[in-house]
Amino acid sequence: MHGLAEWHWNIAEEALRLSGKYLENSIKAWEAALQEVKASQIYLGGIGKYIADFMVPYWSALDTFLYLETEKLLTHSIDETARDYLELLQFNMQIARKGLESSLTAMNEYHMTEASKTHAALVNTIVGREGHDLSATAWRRAKLLEAIVKKYPDEIRAIAPEFGFHFDDGGYVKAAETDRFTLYQVLPKHKGVNVRPDMKPVLIIPPYVLGANILAFLPGEDKSYVHCFANQGIPTYVRIIKDIGRTPAVQVMAGEDDARDMRLFCEKIVAAHGRPVTLNGFCQGGFVCLANLLSGELDGLVDAFITCVTPIDGTRSKALVEYLEHIPPRFRDLGYALKTLPSGNQVVDGRVMSWVYKLKSMDREAPAYVFYRDIKMFDSVDIEKLRINKTAAALNYWLLYDRQDLPPAITKMSFDSYTIPISPEGTLPVKLFGKELNLKRLAEKNIKWLICYAEDDDLVDKEAALAPLDYIDVEVTAFPKGHGAIATSWSLPTSECSLHSCFLGGRRGPVRFHLDLDIQGKQGR
Repeated sequence: MHGLAEWHWNIAEEALRLSGKYLENSIKAWEAALQEVKASQIYLGGIGKYIADFMVPYWSALDTFLYLETEKLLTHSIDETARDYLELLQFNMQIARKGLESSLTAMNEYHMTEASKTHAALVNTIVGREGHDLSATAWRRAKLLEAIVKKYPDEIRAIAPEFGFHFDDGGYVKAAETDRFTLYQVLPKHKGVNVRPDMKPVLIIPPYVLGANILAFLPGEDKSYVHCFANQGIPTYVRIIKDIGRTPAVQVMAGEDDARDMRLFCEKIVAAHGRPVTLNGFCQGGFVCLANLLSGELDGLVDAFITCVTPIDGTRSKALVEYLEHIPPRFRDLGYALKTLPSGNQVVDGRVMSWVYKLKSMDREAPAYVFYRDIKMFDSVDIEKLRINKTAAALNYWLLYDRQDLPPAITKMSFDSYTIPISPEGTLPVKLFGKELNLKRLAEKNIKWLICYAEDDDLVDKEAALAPLDYIDVEVTAFPKGHGAIATSWSLPTSECSLHSCFLGGRRGPVRFHLDLDIQGKQGR
């Protein structure tokens, strides 16, 4: 009897354990279901937001397109219009296909991985094996999506006080001003470093469309292109364009206005330091500097030149040129990017211009692809300790919020440089003051030139940056990584390719190039 009672007790105990396990698994299944519902809601909101953000420039461009086409329909025959529209449709389908293919690939990779995780979690839950169960896996998925859709944008916006130039924080001195630009001197951030007025000065010219703030990326983190110069005691100046939306003089500015203002600023700097200026242009800013130098407007004021990731001959940027060639000639018109301001002046919409580059790289810029790319980026970290690093936040802030509208005449200069090659004699496709601009003039004036380019630049091809080598001798320094790395990764003084050092076989960074010129200039006195 005792054995039978024990047997019944064991049966009852096992039944109780199994019923408890069943209840526990049921609770976990319900918890997982609720978390999956939450994750689905966040997912739909997130991917919808990515698509909406991507499409914002489209609506602006569409308004201008419809307006211009209303006029062009009156000047083109029906058969011409039909042919152009069919070619445009084919072009749009090609772009859409690239975006769809990359998006489907990213989606497939992510959901296959998640399905595998869910299967493993189901087995863990049923058999009681160690590892994430259904509830924990679903919770993590919901937290991951919540971090991307809600926390990530908040942290990107929160980086604003640390990102870029803040001219009211005491780290800059207003040195001069015109109707279009303000000249600021950048003061050192490193303790114990003071500006040495007898050193050779440098004037840094930011790009128009990408904005100036990329050159003062994260000064508090010691990642700032302009402060790389200033922290060496170099008299460092940066030219900042005034708000185009509020400044009619900027809205109607031509290349000649840019050259005159640059000459005025160089005169101020030379008067303050008694030495010629090193002119340093970043991206599009470098092309504008080059045109100004070749016009003769800066003669006697500038004796050295640095360009960083600058498209000197944009026709050598293969991917962009191929992209433009697929657009029917009728639609290769800057007018489609114009918008009218309250002043009545038209400017080039900076968001539309940057959108063009996104369309060129649609396989990497499609909204769904970017969404899944961000998921993959965060999926590799501990979700409970998730923290967006400042560099990623600042980069995204720059990409999202720092696009600038452009004066049409300045944009036309860049547009011409991407559609008309430099002549066999070395003459640029643009003119200033009615003069032809020939590269050989820099050699005649003995202006030393350092070209810095990025090896993995998908915006400015190496061939476009190095075009001057076909006509004159120029020093070249190649940097690893992409278009913005010189101003972000390599502006950190302790980085492998720090700007004030020699690296990769003795190549000089832009700050090292300038420091050596300063030493040579003092020795030659």
